[in-house]
Amino acid sequence: MTADSPVIDVHGLVKSYGSFTALDGLDLTVTRGEVHGFLGPNGAGKSTTIRVLLGLLRADAGHVRLLGGDPWKDVVELHRRLAYVPGDVSLWPSMTGGEAIDLLGSLRGSLDEQRREELTERFELDTTKRGRQYSKGNKQKVALVAALASDAELLILDEPTSGLDPLMEQVFQQCIDEAKRRGTTVLLSSHIMSEVENLTDRLSIIRDGVIVRTGTLDDLRTDTRTSIRVRLERLPDPGSDLSPLHDVSTEGHDLTATVEPDQAGAAMTLLAGYGMSNLTAEPPSLESLFLQLYAEVKR
Repeated sequence: MTADSPVIDVHGLVKSYGSFTALDGLDLTVTRGEVHGFLGPNGAGKSTTIRVLLGLLRADAGHVRLLGGDPWKDVVELHRRLAYVPGDVSLWPSMTGGEAIDLLGSLRGSLDEQRREELTERFELDTTKRGRQYSKGNKQKVALVAALASDAELLILDEPTSGLDPLMEQVFQQCIDEAKRRGTTVLLSSHIMSEVENLTDRLSIIRDGVIVRTGTLDDLRTDTRTSIRVRLERLPDPGSDLSPLHDVSTEGHDLTATVEPDQAGAAMTLLAGYGMSNLTAEPPSLESLFLQLYAEVKR
């Protein structure tokens, strides 16, 4: 594997369960050092893709390379170089959190002890409790500390903050940013849109076992309308030509609408003629993009 090779390189991935096709020619590329978001509703194929990458499932067809190796044939070697955090962590009931972190770390050779201590403190984790005593959120913390304290080249995170409160969610985001600065590659699957929006360099959206869009957030916004709100000295008369605007509504002297990216200039020229002031423009959020993309695919 060269420095320029993708950390995750998937082409034409197919996986079926009997007559049900979970993955139908999926393509996914994650470059070294990036945080890549992996989005889709339940049943879209995210978990199946991750299981194939982890060597837990064998693909029916397609090309799959992970860190330059075959995740099915080279599973032991590859698991020394990656860390995985699922959305529903199970711990050994009689083992303390600290012992679980040590065991998980030993699977990858070792842990950075200083980083482990810092992470334990930042996540406010009591490592003396046993697995059976932990809440769901604290089980997630154990797995996160073990993963983030390692020197894994790749983090595969599948709903990693499930059960964490907003304060710990913020700590998680800080830790992922630090891991990225260390050169770690991250594949992040999450239903928390703000988490993906804040952390990812690029993202891929999956539907029915196929990636329907991939790129940066700005890439996905290029053909999606921006919402605007503006105060006007006078409102357009009924029947006025407002063709650059969509979804127009008014309240008092405030007008709200949406605008196609290539019509922004025309919209501003139009509105200036009505005495425009107090203009605000908001690009679509990741959540609205996600919902719109799914609506487009359904049509």
